[in-house]
Amino acid sequence: MICEKFLNKTGPYLYFVFRVLVGIMFFQHGAQKILGMFGGMDGAGGAASLISLMGLAGLIELIGGLAIATGFFTRLVASITALEIIIAYFMAHGLNAFWPILNKGELALLYFAAFLALIVYGAGKWSLEQLLLKKETF
Repeated sequence: MICEKFLNKTGPYLYFVFRVLVGIMFFQHGAQKILGMFGGMDGAGGAASLISLMGLAGLIELIGGLAIATGFFTRLVASITALEIIIAYFMAHGLNAFWPILNKGELALLYFAAFLALIVYGAGKWSLEQLLLKKETF
């Protein structure tokens, strides 16, 4: 009963924090690949070529992360990013070992789970989409 009251009262706020954090964290991966920020691809500020799979992934992460953080077309973007991350998981991690902790793919799978939640629950109350379009699309 107490837990239910707490969740009913704070749920929208907690979901907002979840959406923004997932978006910002995913944006950072794109910024690292595309803009060379946070040490870049090689640890020395190098960026991926835009005409490569890594460049495409970086663009999806950069733009998708910003869209998710701001709540703009959240369900559509989360669908695209979920597809990108699960493909990346199998290309970069899944074939190395069965267990994600051994193949270093646990972060990719956590992002995948977060994107599934975003697909189900959408942007939530405080979103750019709600502000501009007065409704949630997709």
